[in-house]
Amino acid sequence: MAQGDVTMFNQFWEDLGDKLHNLSTDTFKMGIVTNTTVPTSTTADPRWGAGGTTNFSSNEVTPGGNYSTGGPTVHDGAPDGWTRSVATTTFDLEDVSIAQSGTNPSGAYWGIIYNDTDTGKRAIGFIDLGGPIDLSAGAFSITWHANGLFQQS
Repeated sequence: MAQGDVTMFNQFWEDLGDKLHNLSTDTFKMGIVTNTTVPTSTTADPRWGAGGTTNFSSNEVTPGGNYSTGGPTVHDGAPDGWTRSVATTTFDLEDVSIAQSGTNPSGAYWGIIYNDTDTGKRAIGFIDLGGPIDLSAGAFSITWHANGLFQQS
């Protein structure tokens, strides 16, 4: 993988088919993790917390400065991120911006995207940050692709 690559967990597609995510109204966040557990598309039952097979929250960078526990919201549940038409369906995320602070965490390798509304906090995918990234060294931002996190035409 390369910095900026986004991968969806295989489990996400199964969970979506089982109606465990509502892309129109659920809130999604992106927690930032170390390299203790390396995510892959085949990671077993990925979660942000207990309840699944893989708990990524236990590998979260140490919160501080402008990074809060659980990470920033990337989809606030407003239906504008999930658009459907006869020709194209898109799931878009809000760009991430974490202002520089000397007390921001370091050792960031991946951003784990997870459903914060879901009781089980099921993870849907991850972005390779090209770590280790020191978030205290300067401003940190992610601008998602113009076609969203994923798109089906």
